Amino acid sequence: MNIQAFLSEKISMAMSAAGAPADSEPLVRQSAKVQFGDYQANGVMGAAKKMGIPPRQLAEKILEHLDITDIADKVEIAGPGFINIFLSPVWVAQQAEFALADEHLNITKVTPETIVIDYSSPNVAKQMHVGHLRSTIIGDASARTLSFLGHNVIRANHLGDWGTQFGMLIAYLEKKQNENAADMALADLEEFYREAKKCYDEDEVFAERARNYVVRLQGGDEYCRTMWRKLVDITMQQNQLTYQRLNVTLTEDDIMGESLYNPMLPGIVADLKAKGLAVESEGATVVFLDEYKNKEGEPMGVIIQKKDGGYLYTTTDIACAKYRHEQLHANRVLYYIDSRQHQHLMQAWTIVRKAGYIPDSMSLEHHMFGMMLGKDGRPFKTRSGGTVRLTDLLDEAHERALTLIREKNPDMDEEELNNIARVVGIGAVKYADLSKNRTTDYIFDWDLMLSFEGNTAPYMQYAYTRVASIFKRAEIDESALTQPISLTQPHEKQLALRLVQFDETITQVAREGTPHVMCAYLYDLAQSFSGFYENCPILSAENDNVRQSRLKLARLTARTLKQGLETLGIETVDRM
Repeated sequence: MNIQAFLSEKISMAMSAAGAPADSEPLVRQSAKVQFGDYQANGVMGAAKKMGIPPRQLAEKILEHLDITDIADKVEIAGPGFINIFLSPVWVAQQAEFALADEHLNITKVTPETIVIDYSSPNVAKQMHVGHLRSTIIGDASARTLSFLGHNVIRANHLGDWGTQFGMLIAYLEKKQNENAADMALADLEEFYREAKKCYDEDEVFAERARNYVVRLQGGDEYCRTMWRKLVDITMQQNQLTYQRLNVTLTEDDIMGESLYNPMLPGIVADLKAKGLAVESEGATVVFLDEYKNKEGEPMGVIIQKKDGGYLYTTTDIACAKYRHEQLHANRVLYYIDSRQHQHLMQAWTIVRKAGYIPDSMSLEHHMFGMMLGKDGRPFKTRSGGTVRLTDLLDEAHERALTLIREKNPDMDEEELNNIARVVGIGAVKYADLSKNRTTDYIFDWDLMLSFEGNTAPYMQYAYTRVASIFKRAEIDESALTQPISLTQPHEKQLALRLVQFDETITQVAREGTPHVMCAYLYDLAQSFSGFYENCPILSAENDNVRQSRLKLARLTARTLKQGLETLGIETVDRM
């Protein structure tokens, strides 16, 4: 049950019946303070202004037409015309029962859409580094959320597997194979890339061979294709191990490399020319866009084919959007790419729309994100100034979590200790990122992210184990809970309402791709449970009916915390 959407619909109908303009929004929000009820409708002032009448007058008219007597105990007009809604504890208890009885927590059913999510995007022959972390885990949280709601989600790992550097890499792979050292060289991709670049810069014969291999690869030469394939496969096998460690749902089946779109590029350039959108300019093929101006105030030229016949990223991005419409039949495409690429994407999509490659109904969305910074406020680097490899970061997370868990549980056996440290360490790295608004930069801080206090993964994971342990201690099977949920205490109602609000939280996350909203909700839920636990005894409740009711609330809390963390790709454990 999405209470916000439900109340919005009811108040919209009442506003319409009260004579408000057709485009009036009810603006229903959760109340910030308990004295203002559970929900507030704030749209009366705007509608009254359009009508030229006092807001309170309109609010009174709306209440005459508002039919929510079975839902709300009280509805009142406050201040200049706010409508405060106090929900009935009986109705909230009923919604909590529905959520508990349903494996999907009674989430509102969606009309399934095909949603392509473009995320992670590593490069071939390079190790994944911290710069790939945000795209990978925010994109994966979005994919998990939309899948949970019932959408057809296509994960697209846009692999950087094409370009002039491949001539150099193929030539170096050949050299290493001739020296019987290929496997050794590729075990460390970074080293392989560096050595290849060194050869290219210092050996002219090697460089000439590399340039020749680029032409051959792009012309479909069998030998070059085989060598290229080997580089792609080895890279992705290594990346796959990182995805598994990160508890990310990407597989090798989700790879859609730049190479996939190559056959489309000549046709797109020819078509844009034929439609009069692209013109020759200084030997290159360019689309001039009135929507974007250069420093001189003239339409900005976007190159789609270079003088030497080579294509650019923009051309690939145009092909990519076209492919996702024609082949994948996408209703929505979400791109998790950093904010520096925004203008580039917008230009590509402007060309896509002008050329008519996708219908107006298809949504292209850039869910951009900021950078991960060190404590010095600069991009997060190693002490020597190099990029931090993702595997090294995850190793350190595991080691730090191991020390932490061992201090708390000195007698725990090594296997369990290692498993909990893995879950807590990886969870801490992911949650620290996901709990920040993705549009801003954030500071990476080990001490904060591994704390058991505040909005962190260890706190959330521990909250889950605490709630789950109550149920275990009760030694009662869930099916034995036959008494209804009853909300007689304020803390009971507050917790039950927060539980039922999972629906509107996940709906917002799915719409906007904002996992920090889910993190804030789960943290608030854990705190609501703490308040309930302190004020409402569960196992020592005054009678069996109250005990069962509170056990049901505890069970629903455990399930909601677990499900919420699952949508973020964060695991839970039974004890910590």
